[in-house]
Amino acid sequence: MNRREFIQTTSMAAVGALTMSSFTLIDKKKIGLQLYSLRDILPKDPKGVLAKVAGFGYKELEAYSYNDGQIFGMKYKEFTDYVKSLGMKVTSGHHLLGKSEQTKMMKGTVVNEWERAVNDAKEAGQDFMVVAFLTPDERKDYKGVCEQLNKAGEVCKKYGIRLNYHNHEFEFEQYEGQVAYHVMLKELDPELVGMEMDLYWMHVANQSPVEYFEKYPGRFEQWHVKDMDKTNPKQQVDVGTGRIDFKSIFAKAKQSGLKHYYIEQEAYPVSSIDSIEKSIGNLKKMI
Repeated sequence: MNRREFIQTTSMAAVGALTMSSFTLIDKKKIGLQLYSLRDILPKDPKGVLAKVAGFGYKELEAYSYNDGQIFGMKYKEFTDYVKSLGMKVTSGHHLLGKSEQTKMMKGTVVNEWERAVNDAKEAGQDFMVVAFLTPDERKDYKGVCEQLNKAGEVCKKYGIRLNYHNHEFEFEQYEGQVAYHVMLKELDPELVGMEMDLYWMHVANQSPVEYFEKYPGRFEQWHVKDMDKTNPKQQVDVGTGRIDFKSIFAKAKQSGLKHYYIEQEAYPVSSIDSIEKSIGNLKKMI
């Protein structure tokens, strides 16, 4: 073997090793669920529904609806302890900025009792907290939002928790002559705030997740996994039955910086509980 052949062979081996290492990051035994998927039934019988979720094989959960130290009629610690008793763990939770008229009375937003919420997350053993959505009036000042998120991220860091921001499609609209999401990626301090990428909403906005992984490696630490109908891009379907090529996206998990990923359903062909059962089965076959 000459020198050129040796270099080509070792280079190909290195690429192969990198590809394999990307796949080994994906633990099928730790598929997560964003509990918003079950918003129609979970508040009515949280413990019964959570038991079903555990039975489907989910191991990690992302919470939503935290307010004033409570969730689904329980103290937050009571809720997360019950999740642990089922063999699952709450690894992340969704919160709001809290500056709008609709959300200003909530306790546990970035602008209202944030440190209390962070402390509750720390006691629960969470890894992440996420700002999940910006109301239309909050979107008028993305730079101001980023400044507040950086400060919130400092509080999280003090408690050993990582803050993320979750996208929809509206972040890809123009803001002061730029794409708003690009402004956020520039203004958010990577040491304080990472990103939770919603794969479905990226596709709705005609964006390539893989291109963002390549341009901003390591910054997309959590994902929402939901699928898009093959003919109607505005329609969600059970994971694995639509048009999104999850296998190619998951192959770039290492470049993304992925730590946790969660199935999320906002629409259901049959029912929410049926969708989350089918989606986890389909995802296990694809990754």
